[in-house]
Amino acid sequence: MAALQKPGSSSLMGTLAVSCLLLIALWMQGGLAVPISSHCRLDGSNFQQPYITNRTFMLAKEASLADNNTDVRLIGEKLFYEVNLGERCYLMKQVLNFTLEEVLLPQSDRFQPYMQEVVPFLARLSNKLSQCHIDSDDQHIQRNVQNLKDTVKKLGENGEIKVIGELDLLFMALRNACN
Repeated sequence: MAALQKPGSSSLMGTLAVSCLLLIALWMQGGLAVPISSHCRLDGSNFQQPYITNRTFMLAKEASLADNNTDVRLIGEKLFYEVNLGERCYLMKQVLNFTLEEVLLPQSDRFQPYMQEVVPFLARLSNKLSQCHIDSDDQHIQRNVQNLKDTVKKLGENGEIKVIGELDLLFMALRNACN
């Protein structure tokens, strides 16, 4: 004879099992469950517009032709060092804001006509992420962003050109982290 169960108890057991599996998966990945603002998301349609995607990649390509330093990568593994997957959109928001304020706006007269179309697009993404924050200590993220800023500053104008030349990587990192 089958054991009698209370209605809803199998649903509760299923929820508990899924929760335990999620915690085990996070633990095995070395990740922590970090409270993240729901504002750390961008709609996927932002990255599915062929025209602006093309313009962003063309701007990056044009700038990379002027980039004579091939030994330095700004948007790569070092940027994401000790940053959990759930914190990456917040990290990329910080990088996007730096890119806009410190590089693209001061260099806005260069690399036309691409720059005049890409800057407003990236500014809209930045605006959409303006409420993005994490509820835990972000010192490790700020350190990584500061390292990027220091590298750009050390390279001078070549650093700014490198930032523009990596806009394709920024675009992809934003899509992957915030989608």
